[in-house]
Amino acid sequence: MNHFRQIAEKLDHFGLDAMLLTCESNRFYATGFHSTGTDGAALVTRRKACYLTDSRYTEAAARYVQNAEIQEVRAGRGYTVLLREIMEAQGLRRVGFEDAYMTVRDYEAYRKALPCELVPATELLLELRRVKDSQEIETLIAAQRIAEKALESILKEIRPGVTEKEIAARLQYLMLHYGAEDMSFDPIVVSGPNGSLPHGVPSEKAIRNGEFVTMDFGCVYHGYCSDMTRTVAVGYATEEMRRVYQTVLSAQTAGIVAAKAGATGQAVDGAARSIIVSAGYGPYFGHSFGHGVGVEIHESPNASPLNDKPLPAGAVISAEPGIYLPGKLGVRIEDVLVLKEGGCVDITNAPKELLIL
Repeated sequence: MNHFRQIAEKLDHFGLDAMLLTCESNRFYATGFHSTGTDGAALVTRRKACYLTDSRYTEAAARYVQNAEIQEVRAGRGYTVLLREIMEAQGLRRVGFEDAYMTVRDYEAYRKALPCELVPATELLLELRRVKDSQEIETLIAAQRIAEKALESILKEIRPGVTEKEIAARLQYLMLHYGAEDMSFDPIVVSGPNGSLPHGVPSEKAIRNGEFVTMDFGCVYHGYCSDMTRTVAVGYATEEMRRVYQTVLSAQTAGIVAAKAGATGQAVDGAARSIIVSAGYGPYFGHSFGHGVGVEIHESPNASPLNDKPLPAGAVISAEPGIYLPGKLGVRIEDVLVLKEGGCVDITNAPKELLIL
């Protein structure tokens, strides 16, 4: 699965002869092949694509990167030397680069070494990555299923005395056991008063009866991320706990109903936020309703109060409202949605009704 053709077809729209891809996520999106950090570069022109990497990756790249010329960098013939040769041979004059990702130092090195004008063009990749094709969606669903299996297993292990760290560690093991390549991010596991920290770090705190446990986690499968959050109660739930949970669930449902191609991110967020505000918890929902999910765990587009742009068909976004009462408790429920004309498909299958373990 690569996207060389789609990138090439966008070049004219951006007035470019080629697109240079150096950041890890965009390299993977273009090539379908993963190499870490700065270990690789792709150059996509109207006629052909080239993938450059070092000897640690050339054999694997030859196996997995299709429809591209593979070149190996080595001492004395680094990335800028090979790129210069390709650009001179093809007469490339305007080359896009990822201004949102490239460091100033790297930009200066490329600018001085290459015989072309470097044009800021991150938006070219963002436009493409906002809309997922059927193969990408199938992969995202597979990643979700792995996370859901891990949830099903971990629910059998949560009990008083188990620590947040132990739950987080087990979630990581279980996702790898069920087929994940990596974690989408470090799992968030917070309980009781720690639940008011939306991105709290798992601690040595032991779980107690009468507390919520919030678990936000996801994995990488074939390069694509899953993301989900479930909040469960241990032992029993107080009336306040039930009220907060039901408010968050109602808000998520309202946001999902509003989520469709053509709706603005602002409108989707607002549908959920109005439920929380009406219940009197408005000050305790500080983040947005959702964000894009794909080869990166946070990417465009966002369902946030700041996004007044229509969401495109094929966008994949999270649906994750929450309420966080400082020093007391927190609740977040998160699914992942595929936006379509007239509605959306929720690709998360895990149950959402309040579960008391």
